Amino acid sequence: MDYHIKDISLAEKGRLRIEWAEMAMPVSRLIRSRFEKEKPLEEMRLSACLHVTTETAVLMKTLKAGGAQVALCASNPLSTQDDVGAYLVKELHLPVFAVKGEDSETYYTHIQKALAFFPHLTMDDGADLVSSLHFIALEKWTGLSPVIGNWAEGLSTRQRKGLIEGVIGGTEETTTGVIRLRSMERTGVLQFPIIAVNDAETKHFFDNRYGTGQSTVDGIIRATNRLIAGTNFVVSGYGWCGKGLAMRANGMGANVIITEVNPLRALEAVMDGYRVMPIAQAAEVGDIFCTVSGNVNVIRKAHFLKMKDGAIIANSGHFNVELDLNGLGEVTLSRRKIRDFVEEFQLNNGRKIYLLGEGRLVNLASAEGHPSSVMDMSFANQALSIEYLVRHRRNLEKRVYPVPSEIDQGIARMKLLSMGIQIDQLTEEQQHYLASWEQGT
Repeated sequence: MDYHIKDISLAEKGRLRIEWAEMAMPVSRLIRSRFEKEKPLEEMRLSACLHVTTETAVLMKTLKAGGAQVALCASNPLSTQDDVGAYLVKELHLPVFAVKGEDSETYYTHIQKALAFFPHLTMDDGADLVSSLHFIALEKWTGLSPVIGNWAEGLSTRQRKGLIEGVIGGTEETTTGVIRLRSMERTGVLQFPIIAVNDAETKHFFDNRYGTGQSTVDGIIRATNRLIAGTNFVVSGYGWCGKGLAMRANGMGANVIITEVNPLRALEAVMDGYRVMPIAQAAEVGDIFCTVSGNVNVIRKAHFLKMKDGAIIANSGHFNVELDLNGLGEVTLSRRKIRDFVEEFQLNNGRKIYLLGEGRLVNLASAEGHPSSVMDMSFANQALSIEYLVRHRRNLEKRVYPVPSEIDQGIARMKLLSMGIQIDQLTEEQQHYLASWEQGT
């Protein structure tokens, strides 16, 4: 079995941490129990590009219980938990390609290794796997990555077409990935159906809001050991991730400032009690900055130059493009690593600012990502959406689909059941009232 991990001897540590995570993932355990009996993914090859964490390991166990053969690579160079990779290789015999801190060349080598599995199904977190697959099949890999390009050039035209023609469908975990995939659909590039797991209510309402909120603050504190209370905490972007981060920072005593480009979200932030202002204005007063927008160069060179001496900057959006690191480099005289995951930049105006986690996902770079109980619902959506793709593969078009409502609702019910919570049921009279138009006051 081909694999690339840091150290196989870390497997026992990984096993114990995965066991701890699994205790808080009852829905995933329920799904795995059924999968073991029914084997809905029998003979399916699945390539997954995900954060290699304890919760992902629980998902891998579920997919394998369903009969799938899985290859896994990392969706972020800094998010891999090396002991988890070791456990998956040693105990589950999964081909894993992930090493924490891997460089860009290694990152794309790992994606290539996952694609070389010739999958029937894909599971993505940011759409790097799926976009690489399409670049290869459409012979447009120039500029993507020398690694992918060299491998693709070694394949025959028939092999390249076969690589994508054999795919039944895939799933996507993140807002950023869904945006990329919808763009592919609009331009007629998308070659197989994708289920947007991110858009499930049991995913983004909870994972993006409560998961990102808590884990981002956790990552900032672990990296810096700074007090949050009393700081001016700038959140760039007020989507579900931004809402969660603002809520948690506010709860720890920070004075939260929101920057936005969407007038409705900006208005919502005002109504939620936060100050709202342009980033150029916030740059002058902020102590801690964190981007969660999903867009590029949200904080730029001119903003860095306005920041206080000692300002801390971080990102919790998917890719490391939200902070203009090239622009930061242009105004930097010197830089040094001052703590794990903290780099000091001496600017040409005499001030110093501090970048966390290389501008990558700070909640995974310096912490452990979302709590297991939140990922339980997200990965339940992943497992059941993959099962749905297999069962309905002959009826699906080459487009981005929402998670079927019966899956979303079912996961919410299973989560409530696991928490010992019961809810009411509509009476026949109530169902009739909601379905009719004849009844007035």
